[in-house]
Amino acid sequence: MALAASTTLSATAQSVTDVFANEDFIKHVSETVGGVLLSFTISGSTAGAFTTKTVRTLPTTRMPDIAKKVLGSSLTVTQDESWSAPAADGSRTNSIKLSVSGAPVDVTAEQKLVASGESTVVELSGEVKSGVPFLGAKIASAAEPVIGRALNLQATLAQEWLNSH
Repeated sequence: MALAASTTLSATAQSVTDVFANEDFIKHVSETVGGVLLSFTISGSTAGAFTTKTVRTLPTTRMPDIAKKVLGSSLTVTQDESWSAPAADGSRTNSIKLSVSGAPVDVTAEQKLVASGESTVVELSGEVKSGVPFLGAKIASAAEPVIGRALNLQATLAQEWLNSH
């Protein structure tokens, strides 16, 4: 299943990058959806290329019944991000991998921060896959809108964070 989203934030690409790599912001996003941030690590500086690893628990309350039966009341999600150094105009690319503990779902996505003066267009494209025979497509199609909403929520919360910090 394909993921695709785009939103514009009224901040520079560097400011958006700094928010997306801020542990307090990551904790805020996790708690907003009823989850808990278990760990966050960053390697490198947001001024250049860097990586982050986020581990959080998330509730399954908004997932389809089939997912709740398999996963229980919560799931643990590991999000690995690999950010490029900024281009001459400040634009960057972030390669994202999500894995869900105990669930046969893998998510790969690319997030682009496209500098547009004092604004940044955040573009996300990716894919949700499940390796379960016969049920894989059904599991992926159930997971895709939930994952898409979560990644969109991050951008919405980033704008609020930028406005208030």
